[in-house]
Amino acid sequence: MRFFEDIEIGARREFGSFTFTPEDIKRFAAQFDPQRFHLDEEEGRNSLFGGLAASGWHVASVCMKLLVADGKRLAAEAAARGEEVAVWGPSPGFRELRWIRPVLAGDTISFTNQVETKRTSEKRPEWGILQARNTGVNQRNEVVFSFLATAFVPRRNPGS
Repeated sequence: MRFFEDIEIGARREFGSFTFTPEDIKRFAAQFDPQRFHLDEEEGRNSLFGGLAASGWHVASVCMKLLVADGKRLAAEAAARGEEVAVWGPSPGFRELRWIRPVLAGDTISFTNQVETKRTSEKRPEWGILQARNTGVNQRNEVVFSFLATAFVPRRNPGS
């Protein structure tokens, strides 16, 4: 993971993709979002979605899992090169969560992250505050999911 000073506005990274199978959709829905169109193919076909649809929370959870896994991969690669690895802080929240199109059984969603803004924290000058748009796109290149994430990122040189 990079330090605040090393991150540029507009920087974009692809961090993974995931194919939503009927089994995955039903398993997640049974535990966390047990609505009929997430649990049963026929109900999904008869809904506004037109097919078995993944819960939006499922899509968001997969996005987070892939984002964290990619961050760990990048940190391990940097450590292997002998670089100092920045340990990011927590997220103070997110905004603009949008489920733009349904994610149906068989869809493969590819996720990206693009930095939109950054600033030094006024209360904690050793930290920067980064905002990045996380987006999911299906195999037809249609945007299906988006949110604006905020994260605390350590500064390498807090006094400068």
